[in-house]
Amino acid sequence: MPSYATDTILAQGAGQEHDPTGAIVSPIHLATTFLRPVEGDPSTEWSYSRYGYPGLEQPEATLKTLEGAADCRLFSSGMSAMTAVIMALRPGDHCLFPIDMYHGLRTWLQAHSNHWGMRVDHVDMTDPDKVRAAVIPGVTRLVWLETPSNPHWHVYDIASLAGIAHRAGAKLVVDNTVATPILTQPISLGADIVVHSATKYLNGHSDVLAGAALTAADDDFWKRVALNRDYHGGILNQFQAFMLLRGMRTLHLRIARSCESAMALANALQGHPGLTEVFYPGLPTHPGHALASRQMAGGFGGMLSIVVAGGEGEAKRILTRTRLWKPATSLGGVESLIERRGAVEGPCSHVDPGLLRLSVGIEATADLIDDLLAALSPAN
Repeated sequence: MPSYATDTILAQGAGQEHDPTGAIVSPIHLATTFLRPVEGDPSTEWSYSRYGYPGLEQPEATLKTLEGAADCRLFSSGMSAMTAVIMALRPGDHCLFPIDMYHGLRTWLQAHSNHWGMRVDHVDMTDPDKVRAAVIPGVTRLVWLETPSNPHWHVYDIASLAGIAHRAGAKLVVDNTVATPILTQPISLGADIVVHSATKYLNGHSDVLAGAALTAADDDFWKRVALNRDYHGGILNQFQAFMLLRGMRTLHLRIARSCESAMALANALQGHPGLTEVFYPGLPTHPGHALASRQMAGGFGGMLSIVVAGGEGEAKRILTRTRLWKPATSLGGVESLIERRGAVEGPCSHVDPGLLRLSVGIEATADLIDDLLAALSPAN
């Protein structure tokens, strides 16, 4: 297709082909099986919905265009996409993960990596030298990072880590859920695989469970990832694919608003006497600010975390005082959410018990700031 601006790609839908009726919105095909012109002929485009169906191509093509990828597969959840990539490894393969990362995947690795015969190490990826020292040439096959990272929003140097991974014979995987392709395109910086919890910003309305994996090259490793989706039944269903595409059409507008409000909120909270830390890469005091300024275009994301001076008890009190900020897990929706991250991650959490994670929605910025400041006030 021609080279269009991101706004146009999202509004129109990359690869859109209208229904024969002329409908502007693509229909939902609920069929699970399709006629074949010759019995048993596997060459027809559609055969069985576990492998693909009409209506999946357009959201996959849209995301592929945004990320500059060679191919895209949509999954039934972010975890389904992530584990499909990891399970494409071979027994004995070594992989590196960051210390600060999505706790659900960390928990899965703790429970299952040994069963799959994988060797897993966690390393501080804010320091490329530590990653360089941790890779084992010819043995390390995967270096995995998410940037900004959850829940401290560290920023990792994708290009530098890609070079380290490739020299060791490994692939670099980037979880781009928080930045989205609106702010960062990891493949252009050297990443081999990009994953998303599409439940979050890509959908943006807290009503779809979905995941995505994309590749820079349609190679043997990617073919194993794709087969994992087919044979494990992890494909996104028809209605959710329709809803995901609808949500993606306003992605650029929602990201711009969330970034703007998150930056204003971080500035308003920095130095607040009730807080000991504000984690947001848009702040000049953030250790990754300079890198984020180079690597993220158009904003620093809609996620930030604060550490309450009074610890766990005071953090719990704040959760009961907010009116606009809803106490709930997840992120990237139009509504603003707040949660005490340690409670969500459980007893193995490495975060401060007073840390509150904030997902900034698209409400009026001043209202969000006033609501949180009121909740932080000792008078309440």
